[in-house]
Amino acid sequence: MGAPGAPLALTIGDPSGIGPEIAVSAWRLRQAADVPAFYLLGDPALVAARAAKLGLELKITETDPANAAAHFASALPIVPLAARLVDAPGQPDKQNAGGIIEAIDRAVADTFEGRAAAVVTCPIAKKPLYDAGFRFPGHTEYLAYLASQRLGHPVTPVMMLAGPDLRAVPVTIHIALADVPKALTTEAIVETSRITAHDLRLRFGIANPRIAISGLNPHAGEGGAMGHEDERVVRPAVDALQAEAIDVFGPLPADTMFHARARAGYDAAICMYHDQALIPAKALAFDETVNVTLGLPFIRTSPDHGTAFDIAGKGIARSDSLIAALKLARQLADVEGGQA
Repeated sequence: MGAPGAPLALTIGDPSGIGPEIAVSAWRLRQAADVPAFYLLGDPALVAARAAKLGLELKITETDPANAAAHFASALPIVPLAARLVDAPGQPDKQNAGGIIEAIDRAVADTFEGRAAAVVTCPIAKKPLYDAGFRFPGHTEYLAYLASQRLGHPVTPVMMLAGPDLRAVPVTIHIALADVPKALTTEAIVETSRITAHDLRLRFGIANPRIAISGLNPHAGEGGAMGHEDERVVRPAVDALQAEAIDVFGPLPADTMFHARARAGYDAAICMYHDQALIPAKALAFDETVNVTLGLPFIRTSPDHGTAFDIAGKGIARSDSLIAALKLARQLADVEGGQA
C-alpha cells in the first residue's frame, strides 16, 4: 500500500498545538537533517501566520500530492484543506475538528491511491474532537477504521515505540493499571506478537525477528509467588507462538529486559501494559523515538509526544521526533517497496 517513490503525507494535527511549527521546522531543516520529501495537509494561511509569529523565514507553495516533491527543495509544499482552521496557539477549539479529521482522511486516501508513500501524523488532542462529536477513542483507532472501510474487513492496530536502541510494543495501552490484569489475555498477546513479527519482516526488513515477551508481575511472577498471570496467561501465549515457529521467548522479568546486553538479544519487546513499554523507550531516546502503528495496510508513523499546548506558539518546540518519524516512514516505505 502506498507508492514507495512518492512523497510522505504529513497531517497538521491539532493546529492549536505544536504541529504547524514542528512541520515548518522539519522543512527548514530538510538539508541539515536530510529530511525526506513530504507535503503538509493543512491550512496555508495558518501555517504562514504561525511561522511569521515565530519569526521564521518560510516559503510556501500550495500544490497537490503529485507535484509536491518537485517543490520540496525550495518551498514547503502544502496541500490545502477544504476546512479553514482557527489559529489560536495553546487554545484547542472544537471548530478545528473538521480540518483535523479531513487531513487524516486525505492522507490515508492518498496512500491507498498511490499519491503518498506513507502517512505521518502530527499530534492531536482527543477532547476538542470529542466535543465536536468524534466517536473514536483516538488517532490509531480512527486510522484502523479508515483502513477497514477500504478493505472491507476489520484490522487490528498495534502500537510500537521505535527508537535507535529499542522497539517496544504494549499489549494493553490506554487503560488504568488496575484494569490491566483483567484486560490481558493469551489471545491478545498472541495477536500482538504475530502482527509485530509480520511487520518486522515486511517493513523493517528483519528476516527472522527475535521477540522478547515480558511478564506482567515483578520477576515475571516468580513461580506464582507474585501473581499467577505470568503462568496462566503469558506463558501459554509464548508456547502458542513458538508452535507457530515465531522466535519468541519469555515471560521475562521486565526489570532486566532493557539494559544494553539484554536488548542485543531481541529485535522487539512485547510488554504487557503502556508504561512497561513506553518508559524504557522514552528514557533511552526521548527525542528520537517514533510511534509506529503496525497492523495497518499502510505505513503510519508519528512523533512520540503530544500536542504540547503549553508551549505552542512560543518558538521552543523541537522537531526531532517528527524528523525521526519522517525518516522512519521513508525507510519503511523503501523496505516494503523493495520487497513488492
